[in-house]
Amino acid sequence: MSLAEIKAAIQQLSFQQRAELAAWLHGWNDDEWDEQMKRDIASGKLDDVLREVEEDIKAGRTREMP
Repeated sequence: MSLAEIKAAIQQLSFQQRAELAAWLHGWNDDEWDEQMKRDIASGKLDDVLREVEEDIKAGRTREMP
């Protein structure tokens, strides 16, 4: 099933069914990418990037997302 088909199917759901789906997705277990990110953060691999982001925020070099 393609993403477009999934989106079309979701549009056909009732409000209650969409709410149930949203709750289920919210409870989704971390996938491999999430687990890798956690390992990278714990090991310090992203410290430089996080520090740069913090500096950008403090310096006002951010903008609202569209």
